[in-house]
Amino acid sequence: MKKRMLGRTDMEVTLPGLGCMGMSFAYGATDDDLSRATLKRAFEEGVDFYDTADMYGSGHNEKLLAGFIADKRDKLILATKFGIRRKPGEYAQEIDNRPEYVMEACDASLKRLGTDHIDLYYMHRRNPDVPVEDSVGAMSRLVDAGKVRAIGLSEVNEDTLRRAHAVHPITALQSEYSLWTRDPEENGVLDACRDLGISFVAYSPLGRAFLTGTASDPAAFGKDDFRSILPRFNGEAAERNTTLVDRLKAFAGDKDATPAQIALAWLVEKNDIVIPIPGTRREKYLMENIAAMDIALSADEIAMLDGIFDPAAIAGDRYTEEGMKGVGR
Repeated sequence: MKKRMLGRTDMEVTLPGLGCMGMSFAYGATDDDLSRATLKRAFEEGVDFYDTADMYGSGHNEKLLAGFIADKRDKLILATKFGIRRKPGEYAQEIDNRPEYVMEACDASLKRLGTDHIDLYYMHRRNPDVPVEDSVGAMSRLVDAGKVRAIGLSEVNEDTLRRAHAVHPITALQSEYSLWTRDPEENGVLDACRDLGISFVAYSPLGRAFLTGTASDPAAFGKDDFRSILPRFNGEAAERNTTLVDRLKAFAGDKDATPAQIALAWLVEKNDIVIPIPGTRREKYLMENIAAMDIALSADEIAMLDGIFDPAAIAGDRYTEEGMKGVGR
């Protein structure tokens, strides 16, 4: 499998990694047996980069991964996050970056994961009332203590990223990035990552399945599927965005690929610092995502896809206002 280095560390990870959120949170009913089978298949296929967070299923996701990593801890790179606090079953969120909470949250994640160290520890969202220097200072002490190998940030702006990196080297920035979420290209963070030697870990690289062409009908989402409240998936916005995906389907057909595979290939062919972490609970889609890394796109094809998904053509916000809490703008 293709690999890329994580920042300026000695950690090399596979393309793609595996985002594990959907195994415990956000997309309706969960199935632990199905998830375990997919995790097992991913490892057998060579995937070695696994991404979770303490708030995915209120700790459920970390516990699920604990059983998976128990006998293979030194053979994979494990990332988790802190900073979003939610009550079970509620979407409202509190962002907590206080230094004392950083330490508390890390210890709780280590316990749930059943490990003595986290390879990459992210601040999931940022509370602007807490100086980022204080939060990153606390994270650096976790590195000094051997509990964390490297630190990362998620959804921060360029100024915050540079301020944080001045306190302690930031290894990775994780933010949403895909054909229909091009913010990192426009707000300076992608260029800042290149400048500072920071990897860009792209979550939701398939637009929460919208770019696969299989998730455009909000009526099909269950009550526990948060896409049912997202602006891009509803009403006129969904109709407008579907026309773009139809063009992606046609492009993919000409390449003998799926729309999802083209979306992933576009990310890694266009950007040599990007590491996508598509999430899935199903082995079929896992294998499609892995195969996408073998698809080559020419500069003209990348430009064509850029044009189809011009940011001005995308309808609707990516989150509700509540979901945008802690996102650097």
